[in-house]
Formats: sequence, C-alpha cells, structure tokens
Amino acid sequence: MPDKREPQFHRGRAWIELDRDALRHNVGVLQKLLPSGCELMPAVKANAYGHGAVLISRELSRLGIKAFCVATVQEGVELRENGIAGEILILGYTHPKLFPLLVQYDLTQTVIDLPYAEALDKYGQRVKVHIAVDTGMRRLGEPCENIDNIYKMFSLRSLQIEGLYTHLCADDTDSPADRAFTMEQERAFGKVVSQLGERGFGSPKTHVLASYGLINYPKFGGDYARVGIALYGVLSTGTDRERCALPLRPVLSVKARVTALKALRKGDAAGYGLQFVADRDTRIAVLGIGYADGVPRALSCGVGNVLIRGRKVPIVGRICMDQMMADVSDIPGVNTGDAAVIIGRSEAEEITACDLAAQTGTISNEILSRLGERLQREMN
Repeated sequence: MPDKREPQFHRGRAWIELDRDALRHNVGVLQKLLPSGCELMPAVKANAYGHGAVLISRELSRLGIKAFCVATVQEGVELRENGIAGEILILGYTHPKLFPLLVQYDLTQTVIDLPYAEALDKYGQRVKVHIAVDTGMRRLGEPCENIDNIYKMFSLRSLQIEGLYTHLCADDTDSPADRAFTMEQERAFGKVVSQLGERGFGSPKTHVLASYGLINYPKFGGDYARVGIALYGVLSTGTDRERCALPLRPVLSVKARVTALKALRKGDAAGYGLQFVADRDTRIAVLGIGYADGVPRALSCGVGNVLIRGRKVPIVGRICMDQMMADVSDIPGVNTGDAAVIIGRSEAEEITACDLAAQTGTISNEILSRLGERLQREMN
C-alpha cells in the first residue's frame, strides 16, 4: 500500500537551513589548496559542527569525498546506519566494551597511546587504526619522543595500521613564536615517519592539516586534510575571517518563527526577572527559539540581535529555554508567523556565527556545535 503520509514540515517553530551550493563551493575552494596527493577528510563530528552530520556527509559523498572523521564511535555508527560509505576515522577514545562496534561497522579507530594499542590488540579481532602522534598538543597521542613505543604498535597482530597523524595546536596565528612551534611540530612528525620507514614498517597514510593548517601551511602535505570549520564557510573568529582571503561561504542559517506579539506601555516590564523595562510604548515579538536550541543565554538583554524583515533588532529580556523576545517597535507590519534570522542573512543585513561568538566571548566552533537537535535541518 503506498505511503500517503504528508512530507514532514520542518519550519514550524525554529529550524536550520543548509545551502547546498555554498557547501559545494567551499569544497572546491579547499580542494584547490590541497598539495599533490592529498584529499579532504572532512570533520563531521559534533553533528557536523551543528549542521547535521548525515545531511552533510551525504552531500559530500555525492561530491566524491571518500573519507570522514568523527569524534566518537556513536557518531561513526550513525553515519554507517545512514548509508555513508568510505573511511570513517574516530578521532577520540572508544571504550573497550564498544570495540565490537568498530568491527561491526567497519570503523577506523585512533590509537591514542601504547597501552590503548595493547588493549585493542587484546580484543583479538582485526581492527583498522590510525596512530596519533603527540608533537606538542599534549592531548591524545603517543609522544613523538617515544619512538620505541610506536615501533611496538606495529608488532601488534590485531592492529591493521592504515594511518599516522598529528594535530597542530598553534597553526591559526601568524605570531613568530607560534609559527616556530608549528614548524617544529611538522619536523617532529616527519622524523617519526622517516624512522618508521627506515625500520621497514611500510607507508601508512599521513595527515597533519586541519582547516587552519590547510590555509596557513598547505605545503606540509600528507594524504588527508581534516577540514572542519572552514568547510562550513566559517572560521573561529571574525578577525580570522577578515584576514583570510579565501572566498568561503557560510552553509548554515538559523531561523525561528514570530509566535506572538505583545504591546507594552512605557514602564512595563517583561521576561524572567523583569530585566526588560520599556522606556517607551513598545512592540515585542516572541520568537520560538531559546537556549535549549543553542542560542547563548549570554545574548540576553540587548547584547545580541536578530534580523526581522531585513532589519536588525535587539534581543530584550532574558533568553528562555524555548523562547526569546525582540523589540520590533520600529519595524512596521511584523506579524505572527514571520521568520526571524538568528544566524544568517535577511536582505542586506547579516548576523554570523562569528558575531555571536564575539558577543559571548567564545569561538564560532562552539556556537555552531551547540545548536540543538530539535532544530530541524534542511538542505536547500
């Protein structure tokens, strides 16, 4: 019997729009930076930085992308269960009780140090792995100085070692000290690769570059570039974006409905804690989105703005879990059902993830990755 259900309506309360053309454009821009023999391994962790990991990965697959990286085994499983093929590298820790998922879903696990390699080997089934080499981040990875430990990993029979990588931690600035540190990281990683070759341990694929590394140090090379934030047309700060000459285009917009309109008289107060007090007769638009959807509460009380009918208007009162308010007194004709833009463009005005980050003392990566699951996502 045919399915006569109506297609799901995603724009009833608050939602995310994804620009397919912008994503394809950014892929092309970044691919032009790749050194010879290097391909993109997009970072689709944290729900593809809030964009929707399945939607983004499907579109990237259509563009010929064959390798992805995620943070957790659960993120890898989600991609596989939604038909994403190719290599999926887990960048973070997977508990030994979850090792069976690595084999069941054909996932590639990061080896974070020698004891972890030994735990994977003890599991007893062949597991695909990339070895993380710590060259200065002091986070995950076997320290590059411990070359004997890395040699030992290659003797473990259950490890199918297919890659070797490091993570640059100061590649996003042009300060002389940071540039020197980054160059030393690359040198240290190259030394490990050379030592492995001298010992006859084959030629696993290597990767050093993430978004900022590809932009600032493309000659470092490698087989993969783990692009994340740049793929989505954003950099971590507005200053970084201004300095970057690449014509990247934001992929994501966040929008919400005007669900109610309230008339306040001069002196009336509104919202939790009565933090907004009207200094004139005021018209308030209630929007169906709040901090549970990822809108930072720190944007409350006039710190942040939204766009309605091509005009920038202030957020008033405290942002609530599910709702927020904006002053639309100076915009004629606002009606319930109108769409407000939280991140994105409305006519000539734009609010970016970097704008929200600057207003709340963080980076755009955090703003985007905290966008809530109940925001419906659509690729346009």
